[in-house]
Amino acid sequence: MEASIQLAAPNDIDNGCTSALETSMMEKLDKLFAMSPSRCIYRVPHRLRSVCEKAYTPQVVSIGPLHHGKETLKAMEEQKWRYLRCFIRRNNLSLKDCIKIVRDQETRLRSCYSEAIELQSDELISIILVDAVFIIEFLLRYSYLELRNENDCIFGTPKMIDDVWPDLVMLENQLPFFILEHLFGLNTFLAPSEDTDTLDFGRLSILHLCHQFLNQDVRRIGGTLDNLKAVSEEEVQHLVDFFRKLYIAPLFKPQSAGQPKQVTAPSIEELHRAGVKFKFRSTKNLFDIRFKDGILEIPKLEISDSTELILRNLIAFEQCIWKGNYISDYVGIMDQFVNTPKDVELLVHYGIVEHMLGGGNDELCTMINSLTTEVKIYPTKFYYGTVCEDLNKFCSLLWHKRMANLRHNYFNTPWKTISFIAAVFLLIFTAVQTICSIISLKP
Repeated sequence: MEASIQLAAPNDIDNGCTSALETSMMEKLDKLFAMSPSRCIYRVPHRLRSVCEKAYTPQVVSIGPLHHGKETLKAMEEQKWRYLRCFIRRNNLSLKDCIKIVRDQETRLRSCYSEAIELQSDELISIILVDAVFIIEFLLRYSYLELRNENDCIFGTPKMIDDVWPDLVMLENQLPFFILEHLFGLNTFLAPSEDTDTLDFGRLSILHLCHQFLNQDVRRIGGTLDNLKAVSEEEVQHLVDFFRKLYIAPLFKPQSAGQPKQVTAPSIEELHRAGVKFKFRSTKNLFDIRFKDGILEIPKLEISDSTELILRNLIAFEQCIWKGNYISDYVGIMDQFVNTPKDVELLVHYGIVEHMLGGGNDELCTMINSLTTEVKIYPTKFYYGTVCEDLNKFCSLLWHKRMANLRHNYFNTPWKTISFIAAVFLLIFTAVQTICSIISLKP
């Protein structure tokens, strides 16, 4: 006798499958990370990272959860804990109090990252506390020699500072600034009065320390970073944000969208041939590029081995937020100006660019051109739209080209100038002599 087999009705199969699918999808929906408007620490977009991965990847020390635990960064972990011990002992603190400060801010801390931090509460709190105190101790020792000791593996080792500080200005290696402020409030070390009076802070602040750290020559790219008072009135999200705000403080106004603007400009060599004159602009504002009456004024750009890393991370941050693209636009117009080493040569000649790169003008040309690779420039908000438009108009005028050609061909050396003037006088003298001869022949 054959066993009876019951077949499920088609609707029953559909309902069962739909229910299982719905449950599975609902589970995924429930697990989605809630994006917070306070997020400020991002992964560098792949399109930028693929161009120069090393510029965004910590080499010595991890800060925060995004790179924590990587094998290449573990050597610095012990030094972090040593700094924590020094911080607690010097300020007569209890570890319990420090932990409580971070734990009370855990929800806010998690909301600052653009992705879910898949770490248990205790592990995340430990990472944040150790790394935040590391930054505080590093900044204190960086500015005040009396806090250093010969056993410090960073400040007691030649060149180790230069290995550590670049990691601190990488976008993915940031901590929310508010947690540094909370923990720094426990610090009892007072700076010498002359260090604080000029900034009207009275007591040493974490902003003051960060400013001292960032305002070193090796970290400057031009302009000045003396806008601390203006920046202190703004909300600072992290060290990269602070660095960016120091540069754009003279602007501090949103870029309003409008009609698409000109985003292309002739190269420096083309402008030179068209008769544009170049002038080094003495200004505190790196972005203050102006063109008027045939003169292009550009603030000095200082290039060192660290400039590319700094600019790439500042640009990466701008590409992740909607608060102006001043640095991206600045690099964009410099890329338009520089196409060949000859362009760099002219900028160096006029004192607009100063660099110490081993590869010379060729290396700098390559670096400037690569900075804009995969960087999005928005024509409706381009900061230098008017400058580009005016430069293109100037170069399109035939009269300017002819005058420039005359100047380059006949007045580029003193001897050529003298020869040209002599030739003109000879021509005039010959013409006058000819006219006089013709007149004398008339009856």
